Amino acid sequence: MAFGWIDDQAAARRAAGLVRTLRPRPADSPLLDLASNDYLGLARHPRVTAAAAEAARTWGGGATGSRLVTGTTELHTELERELADFCGFESALVLSSGYAANLAAVTALAPHGSLLVSDAGNHASLIDGCRLARGTTQVVGHADPAGVRKALGTHDGPAVAVSDTVFSVDGDAAPLTELALACREYGAGLILDDAHGLGVLGDGGRGAPHAAGLAGNPDVVVTVTLSKSLGSQGGAVLGPAAVIDHLVNAARTFIFDTGLAPAAVGAALAALRLLRDEPERAARARAVATALHTRLTAEGLSAVRPDAAVVSVRAPSPERALGWAADCREAGLAVGCFRPPSVPDGVSRLRLTARADLSEEQIERAVDVISRNR
Repeated sequence: MAFGWIDDQAAARRAAGLVRTLRPRPADSPLLDLASNDYLGLARHPRVTAAAAEAARTWGGGATGSRLVTGTTELHTELERELADFCGFESALVLSSGYAANLAAVTALAPHGSLLVSDAGNHASLIDGCRLARGTTQVVGHADPAGVRKALGTHDGPAVAVSDTVFSVDGDAAPLTELALACREYGAGLILDDAHGLGVLGDGGRGAPHAAGLAGNPDVVVTVTLSKSLGSQGGAVLGPAAVIDHLVNAARTFIFDTGLAPAAVGAALAALRLLRDEPERAARARAVATALHTRLTAEGLSAVRPDAAVVSVRAPSPERALGWAADCREAGLAVGCFRPPSVPDGVSRLRLTARADLSEEQIERAVDVISRNR
């Protein structure tokens, strides 16, 4: 039987407590949401949804083609200009997802003969980008600038270091200044995935590279997603104009993919303008994350101190993490559940995402539910 081996893998997943299932949610869920990545609470904001609807009415339900054929609207270029300006970069390129943006940046900027130095805790999309790139990849320890420096010192030729700015599992921040110094010492480029930094870190949510003084540097390229703080969908690469022009001509996930749907572009643009008008949302998301961490650890739980909006709570096993998350759901609270192979260290977790629109009462309720159902 052609796919008979799937049954063996399914049995192994069940035995390890690692089965994943889809759970469709209704439009109006009664659950308190600490599982989504809607950090700023903008996904349902009236200005954002109205902009999405208006974009669909104006431009249609889809982009109708790849960006290089018919898939680039005036709305796409407007978002690119404003996103680059907000984050402090010369140019930007919008793609259909954050995953596609990472694949585009990593594969197009690591030609044959180059070296990629990748953090052990990087997101799957960065890992896949390294696997698809024509250069050679060397994985170094998590948040280890000395390891990056050592790896770069072994190579004579083009090189890039690749890292998340805020790691999605524990919510800890990368040492960006030290990474940039290591890269500059060896003439290497630095590719940073700011999916969890945009909208939360930096002046008014301009992102972790902006906060570290790296925005606009000629040797720094940043990827972002539009699906977290901006409450929409899609991704973008930010960097020098020459780099963005290169991606337009060389990045396969840009050239051969249909452009981002106009509704998503309109929603992201409206959310970006909301963030620019209401910069306090970024500080509020960080404050909620800190409050969750403080109160959970006061209850005796093991939680990693958040550097942005992700709060990670350790669980004793994959099975217990799954049961804990299910018990929280029964009590009216949606939380994330990370288990191997999604976690690089093999430690299962509840993953909580702070939102700027959570009230003090909701924070207390969430802490109570999590601690009671441990």
